[in-house]
Amino acid sequence: MALRRSREAREFTQGQVAEALDWSLSKVQRIESGEVTVSGTDLRALLAYLDVTEPGTVEQLARDARASRRRGWWDQPGYRAHLTPATMQLLQFESQAVAIRCFSSTMVPGVLQTRRHADAVFAFWNREISELSDEQRDTRLEVRMRRHEQVFGREEPPAYLLLLDESVLHREVGGPEVMAEQLQQLLENVTAGRVTLRIVPFSRAAVVAMLGAFVLLDLDVEGDTVLYRESWLRDEMVHASEAVNRHRWMFDEMWRHSYTEEKSVLLLEARIATLRASLER
Repeated sequence: MALRRSREAREFTQGQVAEALDWSLSKVQRIESGEVTVSGTDLRALLAYLDVTEPGTVEQLARDARASRRRGWWDQPGYRAHLTPATMQLLQFESQAVAIRCFSSTMVPGVLQTRRHADAVFAFWNREISELSDEQRDTRLEVRMRRHEQVFGREEPPAYLLLLDESVLHREVGGPEVMAEQLQQLLENVTAGRVTLRIVPFSRAAVVAMLGAFVLLDLDVEGDTVLYRESWLRDEMVHASEAVNRHRWMFDEMWRHSYTEEKSVLLLEARIATLRASLER
């Protein structure tokens, strides 16, 4: 992100950078998107071309580049072989984010899912779509379970704002027992202060229907934000400021028109009670 900002400040295109440094255009694009790390030699050449010479800035970027080459647990071969590039980036950004805003119109997001709930989701893909092998499913399930601790278990966890469509409470993924357990865990995360929840009322269904699930991750207090979008078994990480700003505006609008946190908790508690009562009949 810092490299992209420096390039844009000089009003250079990615193509101009690639031509000047005798790189491929895809190399510049992948460095700026975070798909690949940048070596120390390439970093120095790039900074010189962008006229970034202030010693403190250069040293900080060099440290950042070295840090980016340190692999997280998700970059082990056993995980990497079964995860998409966007998911790999999501895991890295989740470990660093200072704030996360998540909107979901279909189910509780993966980072907050219980094992049984997540297992029911993956079982659907295997039963109905058959796009995941058993090994892929097991790996993705394990990764999903580790994400919660990675996000909420660190010393300074991010502020996590969750927008759920009201229909999510009534969609019994895995059956009433699994769903009651899932909503209870969500409630515990909310009451513990790890998650701030607002529920989008049914009256906003027309707006919700036009949106897919998305996550906005603020990586620092200076406003560096990335957008993660997921649909079916496909996902993508978006860095373009126009798309990021548009989704941030949509999130803020829905947040403003949703039930308050207090009302949302009451709805969540009521739904848990209804599910548990159905199990006692």
